[in-house]
Amino acid sequence: MAVIRFSVSLEKELLSELDQYVRDNNFTNRSQGLRHLIEKHIVEKKWQCNNVVAGAIVMIYDHHKKDILARSNEIQHDYFDVILSSQHFHLSHDTCLEIIAVKGKAKILTELSEKLISIKGIKHGKLIMSKAD
Repeated sequence: MAVIRFSVSLEKELLSELDQYVRDNNFTNRSQGLRHLIEKHIVEKKWQCNNVVAGAIVMIYDHHKKDILARSNEIQHDYFDVILSSQHFHLSHDTCLEIIAVKGKAKILTELSEKLISIKGIKHGKLIMSKAD
């Protein structure tokens, strides 16, 4: 892929914000920061347009809480066509991490993640989506 150089004019305050964003995210330069912001915007637009996207649902939970695994499996079976894989990790004696790789229409993935994350006993959950193409 060819790289094209171009010039951008920004107000001083906005440039300072960009530089802070580059530092905060450990980008090597402004170009990398801008590239990341543009890609993020494109992904979010595809997400809102209900395009096919890929991603992961990440959940942290106490495995001693009653019925979390049974309920999670029940929901996942209802969405078998968008689930690519899942991984289960033991973070401590009580706490587990589950990562579910998904690919499908953004609306369906959002629906699935909301059902999983709302299971009683899930401490934290998040859906991360990216473009699939």
